[in-house]
Amino acid sequence: MQNTISRRQLLSLVGKAAGGAAMYQAMSSLGFAAQSTYSGPLQLQGAPRNITVLVLGAGIAGLVAAYELRQAGYQVKVLEYNKRAGGRAWTLRGGDEYTELGGARQRCEFDQGHYLNPGPWRIPYNHHAVLDYAKRLGVPLEPFIQVNYNAYLHAKKAYGGKPQRYREVQADYHGYVAELLGKAVNQNQLDAPLTREDQERLLESLKSWGALDKDYRYLSSPLSSDRRGYDVSHGGGLMPASVPSKPLELKELLQSGLWQKLAAGSVQEFQSSIFQPVGGMDQIVQALYRQVRDLVQLNAKVSKIEQGADGVAVTYTDTDGDGAPRQVKGDWLLCTIPLSILSQIEIDAGQPLQDAIRAVPYENSVKIGLQFKRRFWEQDEHIYGGISYTDQAISTIGYPSTGFGHPGKGVLLGAYIWGPNAYEFGALAPQQRVQLALRQGAQLHPQYPAEFENGIAVSWNRVPFINGCFGAWTDELRAQHYSNLCQIDGRIALAGEHASYIPAWQEGAVLSSLDAISRLHARIKSKA
Repeated sequence: MQNTISRRQLLSLVGKAAGGAAMYQAMSSLGFAAQSTYSGPLQLQGAPRNITVLVLGAGIAGLVAAYELRQAGYQVKVLEYNKRAGGRAWTLRGGDEYTELGGARQRCEFDQGHYLNPGPWRIPYNHHAVLDYAKRLGVPLEPFIQVNYNAYLHAKKAYGGKPQRYREVQADYHGYVAELLGKAVNQNQLDAPLTREDQERLLESLKSWGALDKDYRYLSSPLSSDRRGYDVSHGGGLMPASVPSKPLELKELLQSGLWQKLAAGSVQEFQSSIFQPVGGMDQIVQALYRQVRDLVQLNAKVSKIEQGADGVAVTYTDTDGDGAPRQVKGDWLLCTIPLSILSQIEIDAGQPLQDAIRAVPYENSVKIGLQFKRRFWEQDEHIYGGISYTDQAISTIGYPSTGFGHPGKGVLLGAYIWGPNAYEFGALAPQQRVQLALRQGAQLHPQYPAEFENGIAVSWNRVPFINGCFGAWTDELRAQHYSNLCQIDGRIALAGEHASYIPAWQEGAVLSSLDAISRLHARIKSKA
């Protein structure tokens, strides 16, 4: 049996223990962690006169396209299925009503000033395009707190089901890994030996990183308690002396699996700074909508897309009218309708594009907002913003990044669910989802039952305008269909997060839109 560790293995262990290198690599392969390539405002020069571009969908991709195409001098017409613009950049506030597939109707009962973002809820610092539009349109931003070391990590079968503070788990995990690595270095168990100087520096770095004692042990001490917290904190005057806390046992810590969430803040998207628009995520798309409101027709359900040598035609019905089919014509068309819906619409396009549209499955997600009588997470547990994680189906509890210390009510993100659990939650009636989120959330916060007032639950596979959450590309599907999906087919181009390498993010939708209209503009000029 091999009992040595190479430099490569050592550095791999350090990287994994320190944060999200491994996770970032895995996410990059799936297209989730790609950095934005945005380099500044779009410059479309020389648009031919009297050219009409039809845009289907008034989500952020469609609104950006309408805004930029009109700035360039094109005539633009936007058709949107919903009674509002914004698509998945959606904020639910008190008084809002929402009917999902199957007919279940919900009314948001949140008090004024509180809201839930069922779709995107944060903007990473490296999503340059979205941040630039917020700046250009005067949308104020505020910090979004991703990592809160005083929040909780929870596993049903670990520590008797009692949640542990994030800082405690991280401090103990880092400390034990540093101790093990320190022992390996001290015992010269490196198959590619470090120089003596490198070894000494590595040992010192491990001692500092892991809060180890002089013998490279991770123990209960002021060093470790400065990171994981004290049982009795430092006081003043004649207050009791501080008491260091006792680390979790290594074996149980490893078995708990709580360490799996420690890398969350190390993934590039979640590294500080992260932002949110003041007042709700829909503020950016609403600012865009105000710029192009006169171009957008709401309640327009598209049923057919045709093209010929001289133009395009779209058949739609006014869902707020008599239901009779209508038709609008243009010279070119940009379609931002999600593939989950577009695959159900008759479209006059070549077989490669048809196949690509039908090839991409959509993932589901569920978000549940819960209003409570008071902000007990702050008042009782001193959690100000950030996220707690659990291995229960609800997965995530998100604390508001605003209103700190407010004496009144508060709204938590009571669940953010992916994968099979999302479909199971989605199969329940909305209020059953809320009640299940309450029962599971009470495992972390026993105040839930007494403090709860009302809630609302959105399961994206039941949202009529998308029937899913985002395009779930695989490497195999991308290799076969992605290029065909993004090619201009005659007079039709597609855009949206599904036509990007940053799926499930607004940034992907914006970059896709800018790329598509840039290529469409070049095609139009070449034929002028």
